[in-house]
Amino acid sequence: MAKKKSITRISDKKRGRPKVRFSIWGLILIFVLSFSAWFIIYMAAANFNENFFSEEFGNDKDEEKNDNSPSDSAPVDNNVSESEEDADTNATDKITNPIAQSEAKSADYLSSCCLVTDSTLIDIAKYTDLKDVIGSSELNAAGCNTIAIESSYGTKSAYEVLQTKKPEIIYIMLGSDIGTSKMEDMISSYTEFVKNLRGYLTDADIYIMQLPPVHDDANATINNSIINEFNTKLLTIANMNNVYCIDTNTALKGVDGALSDEYRDSATGELTESAYKAIADYILCHTV
Repeated sequence: MAKKKSITRISDKKRGRPKVRFSIWGLILIFVLSFSAWFIIYMAAANFNENFFSEEFGNDKDEEKNDNSPSDSAPVDNNVSESEEDADTNATDKITNPIAQSEAKSADYLSSCCLVTDSTLIDIAKYTDLKDVIGSSELNAAGCNTIAIESSYGTKSAYEVLQTKKPEIIYIMLGSDIGTSKMEDMISSYTEFVKNLRGYLTDADIYIMQLPPVHDDANATINNSIINEFNTKLLTIANMNNVYCIDTNTALKGVDGALSDEYRDSATGELTESAYKAIADYILCHTV
C-alpha cells in the first residue's frame, strides 16, 4: 500500500517586507550634526585666514556699491555743470579793490598804457613815460560821454576814440568839475562811460584812478571830504563793473591827509613834476 505524500502548500500571499519607519527625531539629529560640522569648518577657516570675512563679504559690498552708483550712460545735467563752472570762474575772476601794492613793473609798462583824463593829469606826458593821453582841459566827469575832444582820430568823444584805438590797458582819471557839477551827474556819467567801455573792450585792463587830494581844506567849493566821498563812489563803480581801482589819492597825501606841499605848485596851485612822477611810480607798483 503506497504511502501518502503530504504536500504543504505555500500561501499565495507574498511574504511581507520589513517596513522602514520614519522618525522626525532622526531627521533633526542629522540636521544638527550637519550644521555643527559646517559651523566648525567655517570657524576654523575664519581663524586661519585673517582676510576671510573681507574676502567673503567684500565683493558683495562692492557689487552693491556699483549697483547704486550712477551708470556711465546716465544723462548728465549740463546746465547745472555749466552754472557751477560759471560760478567758480566768477569767484576766481572777482577783483579786490583798491588794487594792493605789487611788484614794480618796468617803465616800459607805461608806454603800453592809454590815459583818459581831464585837466587833472593832462600834463603827465611831459614828465613821465605815459605818453598816450586822451583828453583835454574841457573834458570832465559829468560830460565824459558827450564832450568832444581833438585826437589823431578826429574830433570825437573819449569813448569813440577808445572804440577806434582799442588799447589793451586803460587808465581813467576824471573829476576836475568836482565842486561845480552835481556829484549825482558826475557819478551817473562816469558809470555809463565805464560800463560802455567794459562792454566794448572786454579783454582790456581798465583802471579807475581816484582823484588826488587838495591842499586847502578851507576851500568852500571843494575840500577833501567831498573828494573822499567822490573817490568812495568811484570804488563802487569799479566793483560794479568788474574793473580795477587804484588809490592814487593816498599816493599824494601828506601827513595831514591833504595834498603834500611837494606835489603842489604854490604859485599856480597845479600839480608839480614830482606829483606826476609819484603817480607814475604808483601805477607801476599797483598792477595785476
